[in-house]
Amino acid sequence: MLIFIDTETTGLEKNDKIISIALVIVENGNVTTKTDLINEGKKIPPKASSINHITNEMIKGKPELQDSETFKFLKLNNIYDVTLISHNIKFDLEMLSSACGFVWQGKIIDTLRVSKHLMPECEEYSLQFLRYELKLYKDEKEKTIPHEALSDARLIKQLYECLLELSSKENMYELSVKNVLMNKFEFGKYSGRYIEEISMLDRGYLEWMLNNILDLDEDLRYSINYYLE
Repeated sequence: MLIFIDTETTGLEKNDKIISIALVIVENGNVTTKTDLINEGKKIPPKASSINHITNEMIKGKPELQDSETFKFLKLNNIYDVTLISHNIKFDLEMLSSACGFVWQGKIIDTLRVSKHLMPECEEYSLQFLRYELKLYKDEKEKTIPHEALSDARLIKQLYECLLELSSKENMYELSVKNVLMNKFEFGKYSGRYIEEISMLDRGYLEWMLNNILDLDEDLRYSINYYLE
């Protein structure tokens, strides 16, 4: 069984909460979906609503994560033979763990990290960017709403199927837990510049990043260390 998952949250910090969860389940050639709005008791700030279009009125009276049918299905199928697939799976698993101590026991594929490994020259790796870069929108059968959990879970499935043309599922398992050697900066004053180039021109800046940005992306940290050495 393959389970494609997406969550929407009140924000990106550790104390933020899940407000929507969606699954696209593929088993024996059959595709089904599950989705729920979630109320974990944390107010949705306007900034989050502007991205995912979920408001406090919409989650009023909705269940907590553990009581939702979508999470119950995920929990029931939390076994070794099931593969959980997400775009930045580390974030989703951290949010699930923070919400209720949930620890995934099956296999994982991270389409974000796999995309970085297989398409190193791509300008960006956000789900919506890849939707247009890879022309995934041409094969969409349902209406797509960006940053809507079910739409994004369906898009992750499309991306995974596209990546299968470049790699095997078994190789994706390995790439999902392997650090990516990044070539370029994706943000900041050196956005678009090669990390190797900056390691020679402004070594101090890279050292500052390593020492002062505590939540620095682990692949970027790995890459900076690689080029500094």
